Amino acid sequence: MAVVARPSMPAAMQSCGISKIQLQKQQQEQLGSLRMVQLLPMTSVRRCGSKKEERSQPGWRDSRQRMKMYVSAAVSVNSGESISASLKNLNSAIISKEDAKTISSADNDGAISTESTVTIIVVGASGDLAKKKIFPALFALYYEGCLPKHFTVFGYARSKMTSEELRNVISGTLTCRIDQRENCGDKMDKFLQHCFYHSGQYNSEDSFKQLSKKLEEHETGRVANRLFYLSIPPDIFVDVARCASRSASSSRGWTRVIVEKPFGRDAQSSAELTRGLKQHLTEEQIYRIDHYLGKELVENLSVLRFSNLVFEPLWTRQYIRNVQLIFSEDFGTEGRGGYFDNYGIIRDIMQNHLLQILALFAMEPPVSLDAEDIRNEKVKVLRSMRVLSAEDVVVGQYKSHTRGGVKHPGYTEDKTVPNHSLTPTFAAAALFIDNARWDGVPFLMKAGKALHTKRTEIRVQFRHVPGNLYKRSFGSDLDRATNELVIRVQPDEAIYLKINNKVPGLGMRLDRSNLHLHYAARYNREIPDAYERLLLDAIEGERRLFIRSDELDAAWALFTPLLNELESNKVAPEFYPYGSRGPIGAYYLAAKYNVRWGDASSELTTT
Repeated sequence: MAVVARPSMPAAMQSCGISKIQLQKQQQEQLGSLRMVQLLPMTSVRRCGSKKEERSQPGWRDSRQRMKMYVSAAVSVNSGESISASLKNLNSAIISKEDAKTISSADNDGAISTESTVTIIVVGASGDLAKKKIFPALFALYYEGCLPKHFTVFGYARSKMTSEELRNVISGTLTCRIDQRENCGDKMDKFLQHCFYHSGQYNSEDSFKQLSKKLEEHETGRVANRLFYLSIPPDIFVDVARCASRSASSSRGWTRVIVEKPFGRDAQSSAELTRGLKQHLTEEQIYRIDHYLGKELVENLSVLRFSNLVFEPLWTRQYIRNVQLIFSEDFGTEGRGGYFDNYGIIRDIMQNHLLQILALFAMEPPVSLDAEDIRNEKVKVLRSMRVLSAEDVVVGQYKSHTRGGVKHPGYTEDKTVPNHSLTPTFAAAALFIDNARWDGVPFLMKAGKALHTKRTEIRVQFRHVPGNLYKRSFGSDLDRATNELVIRVQPDEAIYLKINNKVPGLGMRLDRSNLHLHYAARYNREIPDAYERLLLDAIEGERRLFIRSDELDAAWALFTPLLNELESNKVAPEFYPYGSRGPIGAYYLAAKYNVRWGDASSELTTT
């Protein structure tokens, strides 16, 4: 943070021709105006084309909006001076480094240039993630009018390729919004005109210098902001960060770097990676992406809880019996087991995606919707959790199975997987948060490949009604009398609450029904992909959905002892058939805590 210094008193009196008392009074008025501007309640508005989409965080946290307010305050209290001089006279005005760069670009007449450009550099542009997710997400943002007026997309990789060849590669992956297909072809052509390619080595500063020269040609003297997306293996993150920082960072605007998971394999390797990145980047420049945090239903968690009085009072151990986080895929590694075998389902899904959802679900109400306030509460949750041990975990591995006349190969039959691999493709775990809100409530996680369905859900099972007058109507199965809130993250996004009600008729027969919000039926628009939201947030400097370094440390501290125990003892996974519901051990684990998996029967998953 930089402090804007006011000029010394003699210099100020000389330049303005006023007395010391008059100058002090003027400065007090300026400071009061600035404070009033800072305290104004504002809602940041994201403008995408002609649509206005309100953002949930206070607008003054955004550096550009904050900068506008500083300037507005200065002009309102001292219209006779230039903006630069007015800002210098604001007593104790604190601004960021990025704002200071913007101030330095003010001209002599006090006009701050609005001409800026954003360049998104996709490092690893020839990879599957870039082609299938990143470029389509950028086009979707362009199609919705969410990208800045001046922007450029650069692909960077070792593969030899021309800009035209890159356009041909990515054009086949671009799709238009369902509700706006009129000018799809024209939009694609215009977007592709903004896309370019440069070939170079990931560890060569000379290659990045050449890249920077090409970027400057397209930036054409505007205030240049650069966003590097590292769609590459983590073992070369630090090399790229070093080269980008030294040879291709912006000299006037901001430079940010998005890094994809995995963030190491354990606490030690994660800490080494963080140290390596911070040798060349500040924490504010690093955006650790977990695309699950950008999913619509995950982002809706805080809205559901904190803006509905009916839920927040129930969000405690007094009313919630257990919470389940379930991730299932109905396919195996399918020839791509080489990467997966090095990490396994615990590192790939549980330690990041599901744990991040758990932290958002269980956190205390933050002071505000500012990124740091939310991330502070998430870290508190992670630090309150018990370290996992093998006693509270079940691991499995899928085996071959014939279903519908089709034989599906087992995990070790994948040619990219070692024959005797013990890497789990399934894991179930019981986690506990030792704080006043959640003491004693089991949080059950379950994640697996080659299961019976593809689904990601959060299931909240509430406690039994004490002294339930209608318990005879449910017989011995008291779980049927339990309310359950289900948040289906994907696919077919939905939120539904299971309640008990009377079946119409003369008799007294109870039934279980759903109060159901089905997104596709309720909202006549396509739900944005998670990468779209996260890329736009990174461009705008919004860090709420990105992972902070201490948050990452706390997450690895929970799982590293378990991973070391499983691997050092060579714990053999329990086999389960391809397309089944997983190993039997997962059900024994749930029963240990008097819990029944919410997806255990077709009745419970019907909506």
